[in-house]
Order: sequence, then C-alpha cells, then structure tokens
Amino acid sequence: MSNPTEESVLQSVHPQLFIGGQWRDAEGGKTFSVEDPSTGRELVQVADASVADGKAAIDAAVAAQAGWAATPPRDRGEILRKAFETVTERTDELALLMTLEMGKPLKESKAEIAYGSEFFRWFSEEAVRISGRYSVAPNGATRLLTLKQPVGPCLMITPWNFPLAMGTRKIGPAVAAGCTMVVKPAGLTPLTMLWLAQVLADSGLPDGVLNVVTTTTTGDVMEPIIRDPRLRKLTFTGSTEVGRSLVEQSAEGLLRVSMELGGNAPFLVFDDADLDAAVDGAMLAKMRNIGEACTAANRFIVHADVADEFGRRLTERMEALSVGRGVSESVDVGPLVEEKQRTKVAELVDDAVSAGATVLTGGQVPDGEGWFYPPTVLTDVPDTARLRQEEIFGPVAPIFTFTEEAEALRMANDTEFGLVAYAFTRDHARVVRVYEGLETGMVGINQGIVSNPAAPFGGVKASGFGREGGAEGIEEYLETKYVGLGGL
Repeated sequence: MSNPTEESVLQSVHPQLFIGGQWRDAEGGKTFSVEDPSTGRELVQVADASVADGKAAIDAAVAAQAGWAATPPRDRGEILRKAFETVTERTDELALLMTLEMGKPLKESKAEIAYGSEFFRWFSEEAVRISGRYSVAPNGATRLLTLKQPVGPCLMITPWNFPLAMGTRKIGPAVAAGCTMVVKPAGLTPLTMLWLAQVLADSGLPDGVLNVVTTTTTGDVMEPIIRDPRLRKLTFTGSTEVGRSLVEQSAEGLLRVSMELGGNAPFLVFDDADLDAAVDGAMLAKMRNIGEACTAANRFIVHADVADEFGRRLTERMEALSVGRGVSESVDVGPLVEEKQRTKVAELVDDAVSAGATVLTGGQVPDGEGWFYPPTVLTDVPDTARLRQEEIFGPVAPIFTFTEEAEALRMANDTEFGLVAYAFTRDHARVVRVYEGLETGMVGINQGIVSNPAAPFGGVKASGFGREGGAEGIEEYLETKYVGLGGL
C-alpha cells in the first residue's frame, strides 16, 4: 500500500475472529472498541469472542495438527520466509496501523517491524535444522535413535506493548516446528495480529494452523482452552501476576509452558564508564517503546562519583525529545497505551517525590487529550520509593547511587525479577564479575539493547522461564522421542 492513510490501514484489517482459515463474527455478533491512545477516540470495533468461539479455535488447531506436522520442513520454512518478505515490503502500512492502536511513534513502529519480522526469517532457516541423533548402545546390542517431533497444539497469549514482535517470536518457532496454534492478542492492540493472520494465510499457511481469537473476557475464554486435554503447550508474555495464575491452570494438563513475565531491569554505571556511551545506552534501554517494555531500564544504579554528570547529560537528552501523536515522523515519544497505565506511572513518580526524590525534568501529567506523560528523570531517589521494586512501564528514569562494586550488584539483584540487566564499565575483569554476578537471564554490557532474534530471550526468578529466539527458541515447541532399535 503506497502512501497509506489512517483510514486505508484500518480498512485493511479484518475486524473478526480468524478460525479454521475463515474470518467470522463472534457468537452473537459481540464486538469491542479499539481506541487511539493519543486521542482516546475509537478506531474500530472488533469481534469479542465467547467461550464457544474459543472452543471452535482449539477444535480447528487440533484438526489441522496431524497434517501440519507431516508438512515438509522446507515447505514450513518457505511460508515463514514469504511472510517475512511481505511484512518487510508493507512496513509503512503496518507501522501506521501499529502506531494508531498502540501509540508508539512511527519510527518505533518501524523498528519493531524490522525486529519482529526477523523472527520469521530466523525460524524459516531453523525449520530445516531440526535434528536428532543416532548412536550404538554401550553393550552393542541396541541402536539408540533420538528424534524431535512437534509438541502439538499451542495457546499463545501476547501483550499490547509489542503487538507484532511478541507474536512473531512465538508463531515463528511454532510454524517451523510443525505446531498449530490459537493466538489471543491483547484487547488494547489486536489489529496488528489480525493483519498478520491475513499475511500468513496469503503466504500459504494452511487453514487451522493459526487461529486468532480477540476477546475482552480473556479469563473466561482462555481457561477452557488451557484445560482442554488436547492442548499441549501454553506460552504467555505479560505480567508476573497473570503468569502465575496461568501456570496454575496449566498444571492440570501438565502442559509445556514458557513464560516471559515482568522485569525490573537495573542499569549499572561504574565510575570508569564511558559516560557518552552510557547515556546513549540509557536512552535506548529506557526510552525504547516509550519505556513500555519488560526490558526497559527501571533502576539506574550509578557510581556516586559520576552520578551528577550522568544525571545532567541524561536530562539534556530527555528534554530534547519531542512528545506528540506518533503518526508524525518528527515525534520521539508518543502516549502511554491507556489512562490506567499513565495513572500508575504518575503515582510511582509522585510516591518517589514525596519520599524525597528530586525531579530533574518532567514529572507532571500534561493537559489535553490522550495518555501522554513527559520523559522524566529523578535523582536522590530513596530506597523506600515504590519504583525501586515496581516495574514503571513508562518514560521515567530514577537514579540511585552506589560506591562499591559489591553494593551495585547487591542493589541490582535485590528484586524478585530477573529478566535483563545492563552495565557500563571499561574494566574487562569487572565485566566478567558483573555478568556472572547478575541474577538475570540476559545482560547487556556497554550496550542498551539486547533483544536479537538470533539470541535466546528470557529471564529467571519471577521473570519467568523458557526462551524465545536463537537456536533455543524452537526447542520450546519440540518434544524429544527416544527409540531403542533391537533385534539387530
């Protein structure tokens, strides 16, 4: 679509459920509203699925599983490759759609598309590399054959903050492995997934392999699917609170489960760090996706000797950002996704200030429509502030200080979460001590972004388990079968 307009991209999306390769209305014709967070106004109405609609989706996935598992790996990979190429070719169209429903600026949407589509290309190549092994038993009497087979029908529940990438990094490995799926996108941002479903269908994905269910009654519709004995895997990206509940539900069927949950990422700046590089990294780690990312730096733990200068430079950079409706290419920071999210961010800032923190910039809810919040830097933040333990999910950078390396590591690890951490230092020996000592699933050393389709993404502790991306990503969708060959 050349020169896409807001009207044209909204008209390009089927606002229905996608089940068994068909677009269909929800039971009873129920719908719900998707709103533009920069204005609060409705964009479109989409289907609001019932329990019966959810059952129809898992029925379709189960019916398609055997045939899809038997599809040659090369064919599965070629479908992913074609989808990758289509998404890339239609970047401008998808970027505008994503900006409209989620609020992020166009440049951020385009960055997500480049990242998210790459999971399709990566797993298109992994599809033909699924392998087992063959060996002779130690006593020589038996041959040991090990093979990998698809787990089976999967349920995927994705969040609103990265409406493309959080889907592609689940759908990509499932398609490559030979699994069918039911996808439930977030109610705040369902349009991107509905758009993607049509792209995959047009790329040759057989009917029933991918089914998309949009609903406002997630618990009611999803729980029967989770408890359906035919389901074999559950994967979820979202809050730790919801993740815990889903894991409990999954126990009944002993499902394969992967959970990518909350974060509270520390960003360590040592006294020998290159401050220019550290501030560049801080802007990436904090302001990517308006700070609405589980990988966003949540606590800036800075050596006391450089904290003032780091805070000054970071404030200058934050104040230079333009805030506005993301459909303009000149905008750097869009709105938060909904009023509830902005209210939480404002409460966390107000709590820190009331406890003694100093506002270097930002910190006030602006007047006008939309759910905007200004880029904010706080210093002198006390340990008692809620944002030391709670995920901010907004454009707020609180600065804490330390004097000793061991103290910095203790502060970094003093959280139930363990998704990602960042550290800036020019001491190579310290680099090793830090990345070995941090209790996180991922670490960025002298860089403010770690996400890469070729690397395993995931956390430890209350940030979940399982990995997405890299060679490890497809293993989440494969079972290992051992065959003993006797009578030789």
